[in-house]
Amino acid sequence: MKAQDLEIVLQQHQLWIDSGEKQGSRADLGGQDLRGADLNNACLTNANLGLANLTNAILRGANLSGANLNFAYLTGTSFAGANLTYADLTDADLRGANLRDANLTRANLTGANLTDANLTGANLTDANLRYANLRDANLTDANLRHVMLIRTNLTGADLNGAKMPSSFSKDQKIKVQKVGETELSGPDM
Repeated sequence: MKAQDLEIVLQQHQLWIDSGEKQGSRADLGGQDLRGADLNNACLTNANLGLANLTNAILRGANLSGANLNFAYLTGTSFAGANLTYADLTDADLRGANLRDANLTRANLTGANLTDANLTGANLTDANLRYANLRDANLTDANLRHVMLIRTNLTGADLNGAKMPSSFSKDQKIKVQKVGETELSGPDM
C-alpha cells in the first residue's frame, strides 16, 4: 500500500472514531502489505488488520485496542508501549516482535507465535494464550495474572519477576527456564 493511501485510511479512521462511527470509515487494512510502515502512535482502535503483513513495522505507542490482527504477519514488529487491549491476535506471527511495556489486557493470542518476542513489562492480564508459542520469549516483569495457559509453550522463556497466574503450578509439565524471582501464587503452591 502506498504511503499516501495509508494516510487517507488513517485520517478516515480517526474521523470515524472521533465522530462515534457517524463519519469517515473504519480502517480496513486486512491483507495489505504494510512491511516496514511507520505507524508510531497511530490510532487503529477496532481496525481490521487481519492477514496484513506488518513485518518490521513500527507501531510504538499505537492504539490497537479491539483491532483484528488475526493471522497477521508481525515478525520483528515494534509494539513497544502500544495499547492492544481486547485485540484479536489469533494465530498471528509475532516472532521477534517487540512488545515491551505493551498493554495486552484481554487480548486473544490463541495459537500466536511469540518465539523470541520481547514482552518485558507487558501487561497480559486476562489474555488468552491457549496454544501460543512463547519459546525463548522475554517475559521479565510481565503481568500474567489470570492468563489462560492451555498447551502454551514456555520452553526457554525468561520469567524473571513475572507475575504468574494462580493456575500456574510448579508441577506443570512445561519446560521453563530462567524463572529466578518469578512470583508463583495459588492455592496449590
